[in-house]
Amino acid sequence: MAPEDVAQLLSVIGNTRNRALILMLLRTGMRIGELLALRVQDIDLKEQKVFIYEAKKTGVGRVVYFSADARDALVAWLDKKDPREDVLAYGKKYESITYAAALVMFVKYLKKAGLLHKGYTLHCLRHTFASELLNAGMRLETLQPLLGHTSLEVTRRYARLTDKTREEEYFRAMAVIERGEIHGNYRFDHRL
Repeated sequence: MAPEDVAQLLSVIGNTRNRALILMLLRTGMRIGELLALRVQDIDLKEQKVFIYEAKKTGVGRVVYFSADARDALVAWLDKKDPREDVLAYGKKYESITYAAALVMFVKYLKKAGLLHKGYTLHCLRHTFASELLNAGMRLETLQPLLGHTSLEVTRRYARLTDKTREEEYFRAMAVIERGEIHGNYRFDHRL
């Protein structure tokens, strides 16, 4: 999702629980199934991290982190939610929210934000998380475990550099070259 579309989407979410859920997806890179299975005890508010003990897709556990805006939304939801319910996301009858219900909620907000025609899905929030971190300077090797990918190639397909990031990296690297700050010898390989 484009940054302006993310801002537009967030601007129309007034429901405390739904805002927390959308921000947690957007700021942690969790899969929707991981979020819907999340228990309150798996969240460390002070350290701003979530423990995913075993991802349904890969069977691999991991720790993900969340931002201040996601923490604030999460705290607001935790203050309102029934403390007897240990699952983070539940519906009116205290049953866990299903993927279908989460999708209906997401589509409702896309429509309200005027973004329905863009074809965004809940999974787009995971791709947006990856792309935003990559464009903010995070290395793929650091991003990979946050997404729970077993292959760096999968992470590379998830995250997209913007043209602006590519341009900035080029000129940053070229400035190092022009200042003569690269040391060492290049060996010419005749086989190439």
